[in-house]
Amino acid sequence: MKKTQVIVSALMIGSFFVACKSKKETTSTIKTESASTSKLNVPEGLNLGNKAPEFSQNNPKGEAIRLSSLKGKMVLIDFWASWCGPCRRENPNVVVAYNKFHGLAFKNADGFEVLSVSLDNNADAWTKAIAKDGLIWQNHVSDLQLWNNSVAQIYGVTSIPTNFLIDGNGIIIAKGLREEALTKTIESFLK
Repeated sequence: MKKTQVIVSALMIGSFFVACKSKKETTSTIKTESASTSKLNVPEGLNLGNKAPEFSQNNPKGEAIRLSSLKGKMVLIDFWASWCGPCRRENPNVVVAYNKFHGLAFKNADGFEVLSVSLDNNADAWTKAIAKDGLIWQNHVSDLQLWNNSVAQIYGVTSIPTNFLIDGNGIIIAKGLREEALTKTIESFLK
């Protein structure tokens, strides 16, 4: 009887630690220091503290844009689509963040950029939504494959809008930021 109680207690304690670890991994933001992240060999992945996976995809003009071309900047990788109502309602918050932070210096980045990844399948609808929503930044990409978008596949995107905030070293420092949380989080990384 005592042996069974010990085993059950051990399982419960183990479950508690697993639950805490899982909860910790889903936290939306972390703080990074330039010296520590630039000297470490940070693994690539989708968790906070991982190096964001590299990708390249074409803009509406057919020109390839690589994530690494924005190295040194704070980058919001923003997944959306013209047909997505919640995305279109979130776009004004992204525009506000871009206008507020674009030219500013951060603890681990110089300037702020948005890299919009569209899960559209119609180029005309995509470009019209960019214009209508005032998405004035230059970095818009899509392969026009809806949910099969190769970047969305790499980043495990299963719902939109969603986003990943990366620092100047390409480290994921926040994700899933919406509404006021977007500007408050970006603001917390200002110099």
